[in-house]
Amino acid sequence: MRWARTRYGGHTAFAIVEDEELVLVHGSPFGEYQRSATRLPLAGAALLPPVIPPTFYAVGFNYVAHNAEASARVSSVAIPKRPEVGYRAQSALIGHGEAVVKPADCTGPFEAEAELVAVIGRDVRRCSRDEAQASVFGWTIGNDVSARTWQRADRTLWRAKNSDTFKPMGPWIETDADPLGATTTVTLDGDKLAEFPTGGMLFDPYDYICAISRYITLRAGDVIWMGTDAMVEMPVGHTLGIEITGIGSLANPVTEESAP
Repeated sequence: MRWARTRYGGHTAFAIVEDEELVLVHGSPFGEYQRSATRLPLAGAALLPPVIPPTFYAVGFNYVAHNAEASARVSSVAIPKRPEVGYRAQSALIGHGEAVVKPADCTGPFEAEAELVAVIGRDVRRCSRDEAQASVFGWTIGNDVSARTWQRADRTLWRAKNSDTFKPMGPWIETDADPLGATTTVTLDGDKLAEFPTGGMLFDPYDYICAISRYITLRAGDVIWMGTDAMVEMPVGHTLGIEITGIGSLANPVTEESAP
């Protein structure tokens, strides 16, 4: 099943993607819901981030090739010996088709990081691996937009990773995917820039769920972005696309903020 969020009649609603249509529901996929009689064409629908997470977790340096590239370009990166996680800002989230806006004073490399996203479906604490697998509601796609000059200059990632529009996510949540056997492909205006095995991680989503839940209760609707094996430039005036087989495709045009 595929779950999306959309705008209809001035309101935001969850919807089931079915036969190229959105079937609006009353309620939430993380609780009780009822299908409504309202159906909208999927083509042309405004697809919002499929969930606004209570907590937005993000994994870094979870692929060997990414670690080597980051070490060569930015600074020496030690290969992680255990799952460790950071956070991103909900306010940076945008949906499929919405524009990534490069700030007027942002200079240097402006890059996309194509990421698998695990969506938690139930509260979980101190879980086993089997419980971690059962806790995943579904999967979506994220683009961890990164301003590298700011990433090097600032003590934290507050603007390099969290500026408005820097976190496209979508187009929907796919509940039946097998992402660890999938392929991630990154395109620019439809031309392939990079491709890698989605499951080629140092630590998989269930490793992270077990590690996080030892100390922090994961809640229904939380998301965990799983890192990337490709960093590609996002030039203004072009559209960056990310496809993960079995889940879908996320595409966002890149624009630039007008100088104040």
